[in-house]
Amino acid sequence: MGVEGVDAMSPEEYRTAAIAAVEKLSEDVGIPKTLDKIREEDLDQLAEDALNDACYPGNPREATKEQVKELFRKIMA
Repeated sequence: MGVEGVDAMSPEEYRTAAIAAVEKLSEDVGIPKTLDKIREEDLDQLAEDALNDACYPGNPREATKEQVKELFRKIMA
C-alpha cells in the first residue's frame, strides 16, 4: 500500500490520497462501513470498554465517553 507521487503533492493532496488509500484497503479486505448489530443501549458499555482498553493511551487524541459513543453512532446501520 502506498500513495504514488507524494513528492509532487501538496500536504492537503497527500492527506486526501492517503485517506483514499486506507478506504480502498479497508474495502479490499472486507471491513464493513457500518455495523448493524450495535444498539443504542449497548453504547455505554462499548464506550467504557473502549476507554479502558490497553491501547487507548496510544491514541493521538483524548476522547470523552460521549465522543466515543458518537463515533459508534456514526457506524450504526
